[in-house]
Amino acid sequence: MKFSIFSELSYEVFSPATYIFNIQAARTCNQIVTEESLHISDLLNFQEFTLNNSDSRYIKLEVGKKQTFTIFYQALVEVQYRIVEEADLLRPSQIIGLDTEVLPYLFPSRHCQSDKLRKFAIKEFGYLPNEYAKVLAINDWIFRNTDYISGATDSGTSAYDTLIQREGVCKDFAHLGIALCRASDIPARYFTGYAYKLYPPDFHACFEAYIGGQWIFFDPTKLVPVNGLVKIANSKDAADAAVASFFGQTNCTYMNIQCIAEPGFVAFVPEAGKMEALSYQ
Repeated sequence: MKFSIFSELSYEVFSPATYIFNIQAARTCNQIVTEESLHISDLLNFQEFTLNNSDSRYIKLEVGKKQTFTIFYQALVEVQYRIVEEADLLRPSQIIGLDTEVLPYLFPSRHCQSDKLRKFAIKEFGYLPNEYAKVLAINDWIFRNTDYISGATDSGTSAYDTLIQREGVCKDFAHLGIALCRASDIPARYFTGYAYKLYPPDFHACFEAYIGGQWIFFDPTKLVPVNGLVKIANSKDAADAAVASFFGQTNCTYMNIQCIAEPGFVAFVPEAGKMEALSYQ
């Protein structure tokens, strides 16, 4: 499936500042960027870079004086997801056999304090028969018990805070899902991207859980089709995958985010009574 994505971010700079942007579509074996362009107004110089063992792509930019600027990014991306059948979902993942790149996603992180939620996770989900059933129940529990309220949280809000307050935005829903998975001994990671038909338009955060030897996608907000996303990054939590990080006095004054599917897009809906899921891996 092909998607046309676009982002426009404007900033007012009050003193010299440095920015790190993470808005470009990830290049992976299952996500092909066929066309893209990046432009920053006022002819500001920037550098593109990646981190070791990561598909994420970053832009580093320094602004040395008081001014305003806008960064524009657009791309045409082909996303190849896979429907995962019941046999794979029911295959247990033994911790001792996990690949070394998966192991870090078992541990607590800044926004996902799974160690504080273990008793709750065991009580609510520990009786379920397999890992997929547990994560599906976690996803549904968050959707039913947490109110989606724009502006209800900030960059310091954690999964533990969201569990207590029972409100948040997509990143908070994702953090709570990740923390409850890790508290259930299931590796989980943050997923950020462009989302088809998200309203109001914005970047979207979800999570993936490692089940049956592969990463399975979940969105506890249930705001978009699960096959309607273009991946920007995976990480332990939002602290490692912010779309914009800045150092200095600045303010974001405007955002325009778009994700348009090519004609013929069909939302993935699991068949009634059939155990299946979706993987972007």
